[in-house]
Amino acid sequence: MSHSTSHAAHHPALQHHFDNLEQQQNASMLGMWMFLVTEVLFFGGFFMAYILYRWMYNASFHEASHELNVWLGLFNTAVLIGSSLTMALAVRASKTGERSQLVMFLTLTLLLGGVFLGVKVVEYADKFGHHLVPGEHFAFHDAALKNGAEIYFSLYFGMTGLHATHMILGGFVLVPLIVMAARGKFSPEWYTPIELFGLYWHFVDIVWIFLFPLLYLM
Repeated sequence: MSHSTSHAAHHPALQHHFDNLEQQQNASMLGMWMFLVTEVLFFGGFFMAYILYRWMYNASFHEASHELNVWLGLFNTAVLIGSSLTMALAVRASKTGERSQLVMFLTLTLLLGGVFLGVKVVEYADKFGHHLVPGEHFAFHDAALKNGAEIYFSLYFGMTGLHATHMILGGFVLVPLIVMAARGKFSPEWYTPIELFGLYWHFVDIVWIFLFPLLYLM
C-alpha cells in the first residue's frame, strides 16, 4: 500500500465501509445527484401545474402577475446569484485548504440567503395586506378574473414557499459547516460536505432562476 493510500485510510473522516476517501467522495456525490434528481421531479410537478393553468387562465395569470414587485424579485435574483458565487468560492477555498476564506465565504453565503428570505417576508406581508392570499378572504380587483388569479397566487405561494423552505433548510446546514470549517475539520484531502452542499445550493439557485421569469416577468 502506498504512503498516500495509507494516509487516506487513516483519515478520521473515512467511514469503515470505504477503502479510501476518493471512493467515499464518489459514493457521496452519486447520492447527492440522485437526491437532486428527486428534487427536479418534486419541483417539476409545480412547473407542470403552472404551464397547464397558465394556458387555461392566461388573462388572469397575466393580470395577477402585475401584483408582484418585479424590482424586489430582480433584487433577490441578484442576491442568489451572488450567493452562488460565494458558495463556489467556498468550495474552492476548501480544496486549497484556505480556512479563513472558507469560513468567510460560507458566512457570506448564509448572510445572502438570509437577505433573500427577508425580502420574501416583505413580499408575503404585502400579499397578506392586500388580501391576495388564496382562501375565503381572497380579493382581486377584477371579479371576472378572480378565480384564475386565486389559482395563480396558490401556485405563487406553493412554488416560492417550497423554494424558501429549501433555503431555510440550507441555512440550518450551513451553520454547522461554518463551525466545522472554523475548527479546521476540512482540508484538501477531505472537503466532501462542502462540495455536496455546494451542489444543493446551486440547485436551489437554479430553481429560482426559473421561478423569477415565470411568476414575475411572463
